[in-house]
Amino acid sequence: MSQHPTDPYRTPQATSPARSLPQRDMRDATRAPFTPPSAALTNQPLQQAELAQRYELLARLGVPTVANEDFDDLARDMAERAGFLYGFVNLFLEEQTFVGLHQPPADSGYVIVGRTMSRDHGWCPEVMARKKALPLHDVHASPRFSGNAVVDAVGIRSYFGAPLIHNSGIVLGTVCVIDPEKRPLAEARRLRDIVINAGAQVMDHIARAPVR
Repeated sequence: MSQHPTDPYRTPQATSPARSLPQRDMRDATRAPFTPPSAALTNQPLQQAELAQRYELLARLGVPTVANEDFDDLARDMAERAGFLYGFVNLFLEEQTFVGLHQPPADSGYVIVGRTMSRDHGWCPEVMARKKALPLHDVHASPRFSGNAVVDAVGIRSYFGAPLIHNSGIVLGTVCVIDPEKRPLAEARRLRDIVINAGAQVMDHIARAPVR
């Protein structure tokens, strides 16, 4: 992993304030909300048990649950290989927590996002529930995935995500890339494979040694 000359997690940065990805009270009432599978969000006892298992495994593996340079590097590499503006290594905790994040510079004119998002926003809840990759070359191509708070908040047109599954079977989170431009359908398989490979790389990194 590349070394950063400063620690961005301890030193305040002189940049525009980040805009957090949408919380529950920012849902667009004029658009039908994205509804993840009921088993993922409405079975509260199961959800809490899974969350406890996730925390226990992350602690045992020595995986940080806050912003991390190694994961930022992995998110950047994934986004650059895909040619997407945003890349995420996302742990599903009380909120979706982006321990790895790559996004455009603060002065780029694009939305600058924060490190958390509500658990029921975006397309990663679907990836968690299905436990396999979700390729959306154009999020508006399907009514099921078009109605989503992230679409309006960040202006996203394409999403590719894959789950982070430990060999114990516990799903820790996801990796994903998003972009304001839709992608040709012919590119979908290649982009899906990029995020699947990035997910495997994240899990291999976790397994080899605790991240710093």
